[in-house]
Amino acid sequence: MTTAHPVTASSADVLREAGRRRTFAVISHPDAGKSTLTEALALHAQVISEAGAVHGKAGRRGVVSDWMEMEKARGISITSAALQFSYGDAVVNLLDTPGHSDFSEDTYRVLAAVDSAVMLLDAAKGLEPQTLKLFDVCRHRGIPVITFINKWDRPGREALALCDELVERIGLQPMPLTWPVGEAGHFRGVLDRRDGQFIRYARTAGGATAAGQERLSAAQAEAEEGADWVRAVEEADLLSASDGDFDLARFLDATATPVLFGSAVLNFGVKHLLDLLVELAPEPTPRADAQAKPRELDAPFSAFVFKVQTGMDPSHRDQVAFARVCSGVFERGMVVTNATTGKPFATKYVQQVFGQQRSTLDTAYPGDVIGLVNATALRVGDTLYTDKPAVRFPGLPSFAPAHFAVARPADLSRSKQFRKGIEQLESEGVVQILRSLRRGEAAPVFAAVGPMQFEVASHRLVAEFKSPVRLEPLPYTVVRRLTDPAHRSLVDGNRSEVLTRTDGVDLALFADSTTLGVLRRLHPEVEAALEPLVAGNT
Repeated sequence: MTTAHPVTASSADVLREAGRRRTFAVISHPDAGKSTLTEALALHAQVISEAGAVHGKAGRRGVVSDWMEMEKARGISITSAALQFSYGDAVVNLLDTPGHSDFSEDTYRVLAAVDSAVMLLDAAKGLEPQTLKLFDVCRHRGIPVITFINKWDRPGREALALCDELVERIGLQPMPLTWPVGEAGHFRGVLDRRDGQFIRYARTAGGATAAGQERLSAAQAEAEEGADWVRAVEEADLLSASDGDFDLARFLDATATPVLFGSAVLNFGVKHLLDLLVELAPEPTPRADAQAKPRELDAPFSAFVFKVQTGMDPSHRDQVAFARVCSGVFERGMVVTNATTGKPFATKYVQQVFGQQRSTLDTAYPGDVIGLVNATALRVGDTLYTDKPAVRFPGLPSFAPAHFAVARPADLSRSKQFRKGIEQLESEGVVQILRSLRRGEAAPVFAAVGPMQFEVASHRLVAEFKSPVRLEPLPYTVVRRLTDPAHRSLVDGNRSEVLTRTDGVDLALFADSTTLGVLRRLHPEVEAALEPLVAGNT
């Protein structure tokens, strides 16, 4: 494929730049503090001067990665945000993810684009259901995980009990690099297990600026902290006796996790985490294409789209496709090929995205996340590449929906805007859109992992397309993939129906398991054509 200007970076340049990249996601259960940690990391990298708060405390801004009005109003992250910043000689690509379980499909897509993850645990709650689901995805992909036990400034569980839970529930060996001095709720600082020193933090007003810290020798720490220090040292010794010393190989093969303790809202322990990510987190490696052949980092440019988002800049209403660069060097203005359609795509408008803040991007390397503006031709899962031979990376999965509703425009005079809005939501994967001859194009069916996705879809249709929508819930609770369309007439019934997803997949929906069981008994030949959809099929 021709380019607007030649790519001049050598193979050595690409490999060197890729080696500087650290691309990771923050995963956790809702309310564990992901957005707060994201801002705290950016604060310590000196990208911003003052941290925001998710819940909008007086005198503090909203987090820069939560831009949607619903997010600001509710204090939750709904969309994933891609933040890029430099830290020392490293280039950090931090992908913040939705914590609410209703938006787990978006999180799963993001995990396809990272090389490591930070697993954030609430000191009082430990491993929670959504954290477990997301960790399973990391394990399936072999993604190394760093664990940050958050909110140590509040009452919580014992540190040893939290570490034991990692072994007992997910089989992940904890390798603490810091250990708290003072029980949860009485945070004095941490013991740095690498050098035996005490790191003491200094509070700042509301935690809005980077927390200061000082290092004390073990003798000074014992003199000043007394019993709290002695207990921390004794517990650290127990860790060494139980295979809890750090081993880089075990971290990289995702069988063990470095553990840090801190408080994101006070910025305690955050700099330590950032330094650890730069030092230990893996750099980009060759990514396997759809034929399981590794795409070398210095091969011609290739990338895959893992997220499409509209409305990040309300004044422009543009659409941004977020793509992870897998190989080669990207230069703004180059013409790439979309492997899905075979059509060229001109990359005239490309940006680095930091929440709502944007800057023009001229060059990107493996591991970087680029924001392609006005990318209406791109969809989640598309592969972009230059030069022959063509390359295509595995598509990103769609997950089993659990909630269904027929969508109709509440104002028929806005039907055109309604259709346009449905197309937009469909391209972004906000909800899955299902259609059937029975219902017609005017009444698509929304399918979602969680009901809050319906609320987001409705909000955006009103806010962006001025088209209020009326949703009529459907009574389906069981979904299967119908692999043989010849059986469609047998499945369609009073308590079941077949609808077609945008990607051409036929989904058979049933009111309950009894309805499905009756169909199997009456028509046993259908059994082989009904496949379960599993959320973890990544």
